[in-house]
Amino acid sequence: MSKKIIFLVAVTFFNVCLADCEEPMVKVILIHGNGNSTISDNWLPYVKEQLTKLGVKVIARDFPDAYLAKMSTWISFLKDELKADAHTIIIGHSSGAVCAMRYAEKYPLLGTVLVGVCYTDLGFETERLSGYYDAPWNWQAIKNNQQWIVQFASTDDPWIPIAEPRHVRKNLNTEYYEYSNKGHFGGDRVFTEFPECIEVIKQKLGL
Repeated sequence: MSKKIIFLVAVTFFNVCLADCEEPMVKVILIHGNGNSTISDNWLPYVKEQLTKLGVKVIARDFPDAYLAKMSTWISFLKDELKADAHTIIIGHSSGAVCAMRYAEKYPLLGTVLVGVCYTDLGFETERLSGYYDAPWNWQAIKNNQQWIVQFASTDDPWIPIAEPRHVRKNLNTEYYEYSNKGHFGGDRVFTEFPECIEVIKQKLGL
């Protein structure tokens, strides 16, 4: 074997080893709410733009079955289509936040940001039909399957009583931010920027 061939083999082997040693890239998946919401609503485009500028990989896709946001459909979409894994941060709004909690019951994540989250169907038929609230919550599994959980809530949310996010906070020991003037963080008012969310991600990723 010539020295040139030996050299090329050695370089190839080195490159393969280097690739194997590289840390997997962290990605952020954005999840909108139900009621035919889209990934273009509220502050989601702002978060995508700002995180992309910081060099963070962001997946922003419209989820199927956007009206009811059925758990079976959304969990499968997260796992099989978007490949959410232990290197994934999910930022979920409303039903998207509920989906993030249910996903973390079964599958590993890096962390989640829960915005305007609840844990019951609140008496709404469409929420009941989604399937998220059929089974008791496994709070311990949700905590164990990720490194951290951040939560944003507001006392003037017109749809989710503040007792709901406070209950989530108590059971998940989240990093909790409560406001009195942000409503449902969109849907009930114009809410196109969310710098607090960006700051949290920067802190968690050391950016």
